[in-house]
Amino acid sequence: MQELQESLSVLQNRLERLLACIQDNDVKQTRFHALESRLLALTSLHELIQQTIAGAQGTFDLEAVSLWLADEAHELRRFLQDDGIAADRVAGLRLADGIPGLEDLLAGRNGKPYLGPYRDSPGALLFGADDALCAGSMAVLPLRRRGRLLGSLNLASGAPDRFGGGLATDFLDRLARILAVCLENTLNFELLRRASLRDVLTGVNNRRFFDQRLDEEIARVARSRECLSCLFLDIDHFKRINDAYGHQAGDLVLVAVAHCIRTQLRNNDVLARYGGEEFVALLAVAAESDAREIAERIRAKVAAAEIKQGCGNRIGVTLSIGIATLDPAGWRLAPPQTSRELLAAADRALYRAKEDGRNRVISDGVLAAETAAEQRSRRPASRLEPAR
Repeated sequence: MQELQESLSVLQNRLERLLACIQDNDVKQTRFHALESRLLALTSLHELIQQTIAGAQGTFDLEAVSLWLADEAHELRRFLQDDGIAADRVAGLRLADGIPGLEDLLAGRNGKPYLGPYRDSPGALLFGADDALCAGSMAVLPLRRRGRLLGSLNLASGAPDRFGGGLATDFLDRLARILAVCLENTLNFELLRRASLRDVLTGVNNRRFFDQRLDEEIARVARSRECLSCLFLDIDHFKRINDAYGHQAGDLVLVAVAHCIRTQLRNNDVLARYGGEEFVALLAVAAESDAREIAERIRAKVAAAEIKQGCGNRIGVTLSIGIATLDPAGWRLAPPQTSRELLAAADRALYRAKEDGRNRVISDGVLAAETAAEQRSRRPASRLEPAR
């Protein structure tokens, strides 16, 4: 009788462990499906990256997660930069011209994840130096699509037996396939979105993109209390260039000037072709003195540029630049109205630069605590303001 009770007790313990395991798997499966649904619903590259790293870490209860993406043409970096995101500051993300050691690590696995000890290399390469992980284990999930290695999702645990060779990889395989599809779809969406927001001739952003980003940047500086400067840039006597050299030469000048401007801006600045021969730039975290310095560098760069036709004729080009700076301290207008005021102020400065002889930089000063009505009463009207 006692043996029977002991057998029943052992059986009950096994049953309880089995039920606990089933419940644990149900919880993990529910979390996994929730992560999967979130990833499939995203169309923004930045959101996909953030959700992948944070979602995988929470879903699988891991010490570290990293996402490596191949970016030989620096296309992903530009996508993030256009959205105001510095790729180097996204925790867990690595954009690489190539992925050293990853192909060797995954060689001969037929697209299956690598499961095994963390090791000093490539563990340190994929996650950085972390003493807590040295004795642990890791899983490297290759992200392949149409025969191309897009990158890898890398999971690390401090437990040495968490990712062992005998572990079933159904969930991991599925996650890698879904993430690869999501990544491909997101990149295609980003290409289409930017095609509609980019100037075809110069390759910089267009006015539609700029108008969207302007309100976003103003809302951001309202929170951060940092200055935001706007540059209005206009090619001097552009009509004369077209008349003297032809419209193809005019296009050549627009492309060259856009390149000159872009080389003098920082990664988090925004440049757009505003229309015709006009460009506009937003300088993040830039006081008026910073904006003047950048604008002078741009003006000098364009004036010194060697812009030549196919026959070798040099086309002399200069820029007039107007500056306006927003100091959010004490500013109370809503972003749409503030956007209009900032652009109008920069345009007034540009108009004065033209009147004063061109090839110069003029600032309209700092928009601060005054109301828009008070500022307008003191200054000449901008070309962008409606007639009164």
